[in-house]
Order: sequence, then structure tokens, then C-alpha cells
Amino acid sequence: QVQLVESGGGLVQAGGSLRLSCAASGRTFSSYAMGWFRQAPGKARDFVAAINWSGSSTYYADSVKGRFTISRDNAKNTVYLQMNTLRPEDTAVYYCATGSVSSRSREYDHWGQGTQVTVSS
Repeated sequence: QVQLVESGGGLVQAGGSLRLSCAASGRTFSSYAMGWFRQAPGKARDFVAAINWSGSSTYYADSVKGRFTISRDNAKNTVYLQMNTLRPEDTAVYYCATGSVSSRSREYDHWGQGTQVTVSS
């Protein structure tokens, strides 16, 4: 059974930073791409970032490019999302997912429970 557990969310002031972690179990972590998505209240779930199985290729939504960095440690079965220069519009529940590298949520077959990120102005 695949399990993804996110952590690291919280409340931060605009301009601040947070690092999200997602620990995976139940599947050969290094064989799959990982992605981060987010969902704000009343909005659809949006792509944030993705990383291929080896970590050699990364992809970002335009809205976070230059501010967020996705990385992975295959020895620890963990993917990270470093978020800098946070803005109030980054407020959302952040989800990690595992599957095929893509910006489309349907390409991911397992999801975490989400972690809340709130950015105050």
C-alpha cells in the first residue's frame, strides 16, 4: 500500500519561507516521478512542481518559477518543496503525489493527505 505523508506546512508572513516534505512508502520511490499540487478554497487543484525519478529534471508552474524549488532524496524516500518569497496567493492545501512526471493531476495515481500553507499579508 502506497502512503505519502506531507509535513512542513504552517502560517508564515508574506516574504517568508517554508519547506514542505513528503515521505513515501509502499512503492519503489526512485522509480517514479513526484509532483506537488495545491488547492485553495473554492478553487481547482493546481500543478505546482514536478521532478523526474532521478531528480535530473524539474518542472514548475509559472506562478512559482524562481521562488519554489522541488528536490528529492531517493535514499530517504522523500521529496521536498522549498518555498521562498511566499505571497498571500500561495495560501492553499499542498499535496504531493507519485506517478508519471506531468503537470496533469490524472497522471499521478497516489496522493498524500495534504498540508496547509497560510501566508499572511
